[in-house]
Amino acid sequence: MPTFTLPDGKPLSFPQPVSGRQIAEAIGPRLAKVALGIKHDGKLHDLSATLDRDGSIAIVTAKNADADALWLLRHSCAHVLAEAVCALFPKTRLAYGPPVDDGFFYDMAVRDAKDEPVVLTSEHFAAIEAEMARIIAADRPFSRTDYACEVGLARTEGDKYKRDNAERAIAKGASGISFYSTGVPGAAWEDLCAGPHVPSTGFLKAFKVMSIAGAYWHGDQHSDQLTRIYGTCFADEAGLKEHLARIEEAKKRDHRKIGRELDLFHLDDENPGQIFWHPSGWTIYRTLEAYIREKIQADGYVEVKTPSVMPKSLWERSGHWAKYREAMFTTESEKREFALKPMNCPGHIEIFKCGLRSYRDLPLRMAEFGSCCRNELSGALHGIMRVRGFVQDDAHIFVAESQIADEVARFCRLLKGIYADFGFAGESVLVKFATRPQMRLGDDATWDRAEQALADACKLAGLSYVVAPGDGAFYGPKLEFTLVDALGRGWQCGTIQVDYQLSSAERLNATFVGEDGQKHHPVLLHRAVLGSLERFIGILIEHFSGKFPLWLAPEQLRVLPITDAHLAYAQQVAAELTKAGLRVTVDANPDKLGAKIRQARTARIPYFAVVGEQEVTAGTVALQNQAGAKLGSLSAAELAGRLLQEVQERRLPTEG
Repeated sequence: MPTFTLPDGKPLSFPQPVSGRQIAEAIGPRLAKVALGIKHDGKLHDLSATLDRDGSIAIVTAKNADADALWLLRHSCAHVLAEAVCALFPKTRLAYGPPVDDGFFYDMAVRDAKDEPVVLTSEHFAAIEAEMARIIAADRPFSRTDYACEVGLARTEGDKYKRDNAERAIAKGASGISFYSTGVPGAAWEDLCAGPHVPSTGFLKAFKVMSIAGAYWHGDQHSDQLTRIYGTCFADEAGLKEHLARIEEAKKRDHRKIGRELDLFHLDDENPGQIFWHPSGWTIYRTLEAYIREKIQADGYVEVKTPSVMPKSLWERSGHWAKYREAMFTTESEKREFALKPMNCPGHIEIFKCGLRSYRDLPLRMAEFGSCCRNELSGALHGIMRVRGFVQDDAHIFVAESQIADEVARFCRLLKGIYADFGFAGESVLVKFATRPQMRLGDDATWDRAEQALADACKLAGLSYVVAPGDGAFYGPKLEFTLVDALGRGWQCGTIQVDYQLSSAERLNATFVGEDGQKHHPVLLHRAVLGSLERFIGILIEHFSGKFPLWLAPEQLRVLPITDAHLAYAQQVAAELTKAGLRVTVDANPDKLGAKIRQARTARIPYFAVVGEQEVTAGTVALQNQAGAKLGSLSAAELAGRLLQEVQERRLPTEG
């Protein structure tokens, strides 16, 4: 007799095992009509699934369009997309189609009735959507059938991708193989799938095919190349329209587009994944780097610099050569192999090992703006967000085990303060607590202590978090920090990871002398706030739409003389403000004032100062801001004081 606990804490008991639909009907007939699925002890199920043990339950509906509802809708819509493509191109071979952020995709080898390959383009979208609409209008039920492993495997005979999926599921310990069909028995379309799905296709109210890309089977570039079709699905048309509008706004804010418009950087097809910083972009970069340097020095870090090229022997001892070799750029000199560093931690441990270390030296906070290179696939590169050459605001904190909680809490406070200066605070900073993965190093007792230390640190720092079971690194648990930008998109930036392994005797063998006079291995805390400077600048470009806070803007003020007769005075004002420490230019072009103002606003200059005959006579400027608001007449000294105060306070654009 299972007893289920409802979200409000009330119990609901049944004399025998029941389906999710029966539970929904017992709560209320109207709820059962709109239910998409059921969540039992944190796991999603079809409404048809039989539940036979006690546990917490929640009926998933489209009403609140929460993450669970969207997952079910999108997973089901991926199934319908696959059916539609197979109807249009009957010999298509399906790989797999999971939900992802903002939608779903399906990888497939698209082939026509003659078994000839088809190159899909956006011109096919209308036909695919029309076929999907037909399937949805028919309101076909999703039906699950479970088979014993050998039977399920036999049903994939001749289907390369589905058989591979089934074999992988069995290898991972699956007790059976499930298929989902849509339609009536004898006339149903079927796909290998673990589920769950919504009750029927009619629940898919708002969908759209979005784009097409290439993909390799299981991400292996040496394997088959497939077509990846991206789509999205929402609970209603309003949600879909809002999403499409957000995409259009994202296109306007694209850091590559704004980077060209503001002449910040460029990327060269001949040298993929490497950034050429132009003067304005490099000004932002240096300002950001100086800001982080100021913050970490105040927080007790020492800054170091390690070589960009280090020998294979070091990477072998650290374990990276075995686990990370494919992502490393390598070279050879004097019959020895070397690699450009993809991360900084081995170099920092080598510095720690120089000289005798004592417990009195701990915690040791070692920071580096480390230039790293990773051999990312060219298809995975994206502007300055994902590159091959980048600089991390990296640091490693060497601690005794008893110091973990305090040091992690200290880092979290540092991170929160830095994020707040860019406008990320409260609900715009999400924290994920990633716990021990199935494949890991170290014993459970060590993992227990490490996870408890992280939990204690979050409490000390006043952080709330969501737990991500099994998402920790193989060497230890971690916290990950995601920033939510102006468009509601999440960007994972900061992290702190607890590592018992890299400094161990089996790896790089770093030691310190403890209070007991014996040698001990320090625990290593890997941490970063921004992640990489390049990616963080890309995030800021899109978050601020190129309208940077005054302290970060490459050009903080532009002086606009009304005519050439006022140019000398404009240059005098600019010189005074530059001497005061501001980044100032003069528009010496012969354009009319209206054109100069438009150009300054298009260039997203935070402030511009107009000077004409009246200003020359009074020794002032007429100040305006990016939004076009007139802020009065000020002397150069008054203007410098006003702007420098805003810079010092790191005021955000919305604060005036």
